Amino acid sequence: MKEVTKDMLIGQILQEDATIAPILMASGMHCVGCPSSQGESLEEASMVHGMDCDSLVARINEYLAAKNA
Repeated sequence: MKEVTKDMLIGQILQEDATIAPILMASGMHCVGCPSSQGESLEEASMVHGMDCDSLVARINEYLAAKNA
């Protein structure tokens, strides 16, 4: 996976790279395995959990960049 965007579905993100789950969980998104997360975008889930989506996307993409370096 090259980069995550806020319009991507959580299920899609985790299917492409399950190692992102700990980042989501550490951010407070503990329901990464729940059925609604499969059809919910990262932006929608961030709003529900009161998170700054742009910061979360940046954190995930920094992780991916380091992983793929």
